[in-house]
Amino acid sequence: MKPINLKQKHAEFNKQWHPHQIAVVDDMQVLLAKLQGEFVWHAHENEDELFQVIKGTLYMQFRDRTEVVNQGEIIVVPKGIEHNPMTKNGEEVQVLLFEKMSTAHTGDVQHEKTQTHYPKI
Repeated sequence: MKPINLKQKHAEFNKQWHPHQIAVVDDMQVLLAKLQGEFVWHAHENEDELFQVIKGTLYMQFRDRTEVVNQGEIIVVPKGIEHNPMTKNGEEVQVLLFEKMSTAHTGDVQHEKTQTHYPKI
């Protein structure tokens, strides 16, 4: 039970689109990730997903619109909603994710960016 410094934890890794686990809260995990460019269209059929932007600007694409999520803001993607996070102009965005332990990185989609293991830092 010690404070977790998000800036220090983000400095411990460089790999983009590869979440790292920093905490577990009941059946939920808290992840940090660095994002750059476009991810993968996917959905999580049984889990909601929360994104908090720590640094930069995240563009959360949905099939009918794109929501801009600025530094210090969160967005919750409800279960079953297809989405595709992205950044623009080469910006690396730092995010905190809060999701169930059972959440698959890219839902049912298999892609070269799909991760099946989140390192604990």
